[in-house]
Amino acid sequence: MPINLAEFLSNEDGAVTVDWVVLTAAVVGLGAIAYASLSTSFQHVDSQTGSALANIEIRRPNF
Repeated sequence: MPINLAEFLSNEDGAVTVDWVVLTAAVVGLGAIAYASLSTSFQHVDSQTGSALANIEIRRPNF
């Protein structure tokens, strides 16, 4: 049963899958860009927080 060229070109089966692949790739790409641009800032804040927590003196309670 040969498929007519016009029928083949007008067939839209799988079009939603292509849309989801493109949208998912865009979301992953934006996430990678956001991570790359913010990772150095987060590392700086992380090291400052670690230093601040390391310098805290914990006293034992007097009961």
